[in-house]
Amino acid sequence: MNSLLIAGTDTDAGKTVLTSALAAYWQMYFPDRSLGIMKLLQTGTGDRELYTRLFSLDQSPEELNPVHFDAPLAPPIAAEREGRHIELEKVWTAWQSLSQRKDFVLVEALGGLGSPVTRELTVADIARDWRLRGVLVVPVRLGAIGQAVANVALARHTGFKLRGIVLNCVKAYSEQEIADLAPVDLIQSLTQIPVLGILPHLDDPTDLAKLAKIASDLDLERLLPGVNLVAQTSK
Repeated sequence: MNSLLIAGTDTDAGKTVLTSALAAYWQMYFPDRSLGIMKLLQTGTGDRELYTRLFSLDQSPEELNPVHFDAPLAPPIAAEREGRHIELEKVWTAWQSLSQRKDFVLVEALGGLGSPVTRELTVADIARDWRLRGVLVVPVRLGAIGQAVANVALARHTGFKLRGIVLNCVKAYSEQEIADLAPVDLIQSLTQIPVLGILPHLDDPTDLAKLAKIASDLDLERLLPGVNLVAQTSK
């Protein structure tokens, strides 16, 4: 399928950075091919506003973010606070529309894989039910190994297929610090999931040139399967 779900181990894991990096890379190297971006659900402000500002997207605001709640809380709680229910059919319809019209669609999840979308379903459940494949963003910090193992176990339990793991430096680390906090070989050994690269810390996460550069250092053949990446080698 022509979609990638960008999931994380928790809030502030780096989902937005990876989504922005892949979008910046796509628009730099594939300007003649269409890209869609969708925030699965949003509570509070942040991602949809950022994507609108950074990228030229030929899609409606409802396709970018079909369901939004003002309070920065878990969706079931935010919905109850506003006296609303979570209209997953709107999210499904937006994703179907984008995937039919666009060459590729980046779908950013919310919170971690175990975060509730409704009182019955988690992000991992939605990914399984919609047959999405995805990538797990793991922040480089103390506890990264355990977070990676636990979230991969949840993905396997629910049937959510992961293409790989991307590590994200939540602050500037040396190579030795990264190796100590999130050793690639140990994470791969324990999860049996490939690590597709490491996102360095960016002082300015809105710099499109830098975002495209860090995306080019990832294993894009796994992240963007079926996409002709000849443009990357010709630049």
